[in-house]
Amino acid sequence: MTEKPKANRGPSAGPANRAALIAAAREVFSESGLDAPLSAVAKRADVGQGSLYRHFPDRIALAVAVFDDNIAELETLAAASDSTLVELFDGIAEQAMSSTALIELTAAARHDERAEHLASRMTTLVDALVIRDRASGRIRSAVTTEDVMLAIGMLAFLLAKTDADDRPHVAERARGIFRAAFTEG
Repeated sequence: MTEKPKANRGPSAGPANRAALIAAAREVFSESGLDAPLSAVAKRADVGQGSLYRHFPDRIALAVAVFDDNIAELETLAAASDSTLVELFDGIAEQAMSSTALIELTAAARHDERAEHLASRMTTLVDALVIRDRASGRIRSAVTTEDVMLAIGMLAFLLAKTDADDRPHVAERARGIFRAAFTEG
């Protein structure tokens, strides 16, 4: 029995297809690593490869889109007036555990003009929380945005090199170190 071809929904399907591709990329690269075929991403998203390449011409473009989406989630978290730097670090740890292959790809492409904005978006986000948490006495007065960015980078690198089964334990230990080093009391 042959499958009936899907109806082409035209340009109106673009945003939904893009979102499905980003979600699928997270899953496929988390399960199969950086060398996972892009066709697997398209299949998981239930779109054709043409749609994938219209949105993301290569792996870097796809990885950048995933991280743009991740940062948007973190920006939403940080926008709450009661959110803290510790909560941000926890959110980053959760994202990093499932994005290790994409972390490696993005790190390798950090000088690619498509990826350069990721660091500045993250720095802006962290800086706002450092200022707020320092003013409220939640973090040590000596903690800087650069310190937090270094801790985030160390966490991402470490998780990228850790076996999947060990990542939750490593992330939890990193969270404990972060809290002990940066928070008051």
